[in-house]
Amino acid sequence: MTSTAVPAQTTAAHAALTAPGAHTAAGDAVAHLTPQRWARANRMLVRKALAEFTHERLLTPQPVPGPDDRQWYEVRSDDGTVTYRFVARVLALAHWQIDADSITRHRDGVEVPPDAVDLIVELRGALGLSARVLPVYLEEITSTLAGTAYKLAQSLPSAAELAGSDFQTIETSMTEGHPCFVANNGRLGFGVDEYHRYAPEAATPVRLEWLAAHRDHSTFSSAADLDYDALISGELDAETRARFAATMAELGLDLADYHLIPAHPWQWWNKLAVTFAGELAERRLVHLGPGPDSYLAQQSIRTFFNVTEPRRHYVKTALSVLNMGFMRGLSAAYMAATPAINDWLADLIAGDEVLAGTGLTIIRERAAVGYRHRQYEAATERTSPYRKMFAALWRESPVPGLAPGRRLSTMAALLHTDDDGGSLAAALIDRSGLTPEVWLRRYLDAYLTPLLHSFYAHDLAFMPHGENVILVLDEHHTVERVIFKDIAEEIAVLNTDAELPEQVRRIQVEVPDDTKLLSIFTDVVDCFLRHLSAVLVEAGVLTEDAFWGTVAACAADYFDRVPHLAERVRHYDLFAPEFALSCLNRLQLRDNQQMVDLADPSAALQFVGTLANPLAAHAPAR
Repeated sequence: MTSTAVPAQTTAAHAALTAPGAHTAAGDAVAHLTPQRWARANRMLVRKALAEFTHERLLTPQPVPGPDDRQWYEVRSDDGTVTYRFVARVLALAHWQIDADSITRHRDGVEVPPDAVDLIVELRGALGLSARVLPVYLEEITSTLAGTAYKLAQSLPSAAELAGSDFQTIETSMTEGHPCFVANNGRLGFGVDEYHRYAPEAATPVRLEWLAAHRDHSTFSSAADLDYDALISGELDAETRARFAATMAELGLDLADYHLIPAHPWQWWNKLAVTFAGELAERRLVHLGPGPDSYLAQQSIRTFFNVTEPRRHYVKTALSVLNMGFMRGLSAAYMAATPAINDWLADLIAGDEVLAGTGLTIIRERAAVGYRHRQYEAATERTSPYRKMFAALWRESPVPGLAPGRRLSTMAALLHTDDDGGSLAAALIDRSGLTPEVWLRRYLDAYLTPLLHSFYAHDLAFMPHGENVILVLDEHHTVERVIFKDIAEEIAVLNTDAELPEQVRRIQVEVPDDTKLLSIFTDVVDCFLRHLSAVLVEAGVLTEDAFWGTVAACAADYFDRVPHLAERVRHYDLFAPEFALSCLNRLQLRDNQQMVDLADPSAALQFVGTLANPLAAHAPAR
């Protein structure tokens, strides 16, 4: 399959669901919700909830005797009337590897099926759920279950097949979502018909809606070597631009007085056409209809990959849907500095010998445009979702930068397992012909080394989770280099004294010195490598000791290459015996509509004790 192809799971059934009038037979939209799939989805999510809530010390499973020689544990509900029992292995970093099939649930001594919504209600006290947060969280859990049931109904490629697949087939075949968050597919605001149209796993091609926004009320910004006309000419063909101009002329308007802005179809129908009705009536906004290109939603749900012209930009859109702790809007004010921040980072990488040597690149957010609704801005604070309802940005496609024989994969794929438990990472290692340690080391050289150097040399931290990193695989299925994305909203300079250009200073954040290294310990070691280690251990590919020893060796070799940073390496000790446990689910359980303030993310962090550092045992001699 070429990079332009639509993934195989975009079946005739999906096409039928998105055709006009397709949902007159409403049952078709929920055909995936069967007793068998619902039971399996619940068992999978209960397993994850027990594992991650225990990791964050919200639950404390107690060892109990079991029917066999495996280690059994028990968790009781708040009132003691419900008991969950299961088999688990406790791996490094307090990672609970729970056997999903072993889970049993008893209420007053009678066995009942595991149910993820019931589990949250039964443990609401232990989880610290307030009366305000609980019902919304239950809705997110239910939506996550429904999404899992949908994925279970699809004929997705096996892990072995995905290991040789193209970028978008891998992207739309991911089934897990964020590895740490339990309620990670809430998407509150989507109806079931919209789920079939817009969810990434539905793999349904989407055409974006375009609007003209008067320049008195909209702001466009771009990279230094790009302007508005060049961007639009590259994204829309001449026929489409002429069609839009003709629509405006029929209304007595001149398109030259407006900026063109793409919108997510859901946002147009559910927000802009209603909440921005006055702007439309007064012709400050004009709806022009869908563009000609087809896009696929990415895992981040509001970002689209152009499958008609893959060399064109990704488009990231505002989407007023609640998902995993945030309303997924885009701030017009925030977008204004986005291209300048990306240019600054691209120059930093190109000018740094170590970063350039790892092959690291970013796909820059090249342009952004936002609409300012003055009435809502006058009535709200800067973090309000009402200020984030209409904006878009254009991010480079990684396709033009690929060398012959290379292909792309989301890094989230390394944690993917198929219906039979097959690991995609294990399949890549097997196809490569390399030993697992060598394959892993090449990946770490490409992924971990630039993160370490960014931190130690530049006080620069990324948010390098699986969805934010693209792997470039060579002909031997080995990671050759990585691409970081989602730059301006995610990176931070952890030094308020650093000299930065005026437009870039937004990314400077004040962080207590003793928490700075958590940008590696939490975001990389605990929230990604912990899960990758468990996947490879479970697959029998590597032992824990071999995995963490390889990670430590990668770090030690990097430190040997930068003797001029020795003082910082000593001060921020990656081989320290322990580090603070920073808890993601606790953030969502506390406030699932605004987990953190992106302008001051460290202020909201939830710490609960420490974790033993698995790298410490492999520290180099000093």
